[in-house]
Amino acid sequence: MTETLLKVEHLQTEFRTEGGVVKAVDDVTFEIKQGETFALVGESGCGKSVTALSIMRLIPNPPGEITGGSIEFDGENLLDLSDSDMRDLRGSKIGMIFQEPMSSLNPVLTIESQLAEPLKIHMNLSSKAANDRAQELIDMVGIPDSKTRLRQYPHELSGGQRQRIMIAMAMSCTPRLLIADEATTALDVTIQAQILDLMQDVTEQSGASLLIITHNLGIVARYADRVAVMYAGKLREVSDAPSMYANPLHPYTVGLLRSVPRLDSDKGTPLAPIAGEIPDLTNLPDGCAFNPRCKWAVDRCSNESPELSEISPTTQVACFEHSSVTLHA
Repeated sequence: MTETLLKVEHLQTEFRTEGGVVKAVDDVTFEIKQGETFALVGESGCGKSVTALSIMRLIPNPPGEITGGSIEFDGENLLDLSDSDMRDLRGSKIGMIFQEPMSSLNPVLTIESQLAEPLKIHMNLSSKAANDRAQELIDMVGIPDSKTRLRQYPHELSGGQRQRIMIAMAMSCTPRLLIADEATTALDVTIQAQILDLMQDVTEQSGASLLIITHNLGIVARYADRVAVMYAGKLREVSDAPSMYANPLHPYTVGLLRSVPRLDSDKGTPLAPIAGEIPDLTNLPDGCAFNPRCKWAVDRCSNESPELSEISPTTQVACFEHSSVTLHA
């Protein structure tokens, strides 16, 4: 049986705003196995990035706060760790690639100094050993002329090269879990594929687990073993990737899949966008939050909020009408 590396249970993360309390992550539960690629998908604003930042304990307080639940990594609850212990864990055991590398890299430090720093802190390498390892990392992520690149600053590199630097930095101390938060959003499709292949190769070689946070279902289809679909702060469906694509059970998952262009569709076939708008998290509708946009909604959906329930050994869904939902209706 594959070991569970990360286990998130009933996680609650809230933000206090002038408009009220925003439950950005609301009772979220999932787990990631050792060596597994797990995808967290959904529209912008659904809580994906806040979930990742909660795992890393990087929620800004104020206005945000983790108010409940547990985040167990390798048998240890991260919410019980001191700030010092958490700093030691970030980078060494959990690495994260953020959405925009230009805002994540320090513009006044060379690439070499930024790559070498975590190696000195977490692995106690000397300056020379850390710099040598930094060059190896540049070569590993496929950036040519590594000696020159190490002396350069972030603004002298292309977007794809900066993202490769972020991957090298995140993987520098061989973490057991790599979190990629929309890591390819700002890149063109060719570079996206190269970056994703690189992340997959690096994690497979090291045996690390990979958490991909994205709204791109094409990425999920190609790279993920299992998928969690998130909407308005809650998980709506969790399944292995093949099952989700073949037989989605939540109306929101169906909506996401129908809104993606397909190569096997007839020419001129219009896309089917999800009707309505994302709800205001300070003023969610009664019952199921997806109810106002759902074609399968019944009276019960306006009054009760469905819990995430096991439908099969590999699938969970939060929908009263999941047996009626079909991708091809």
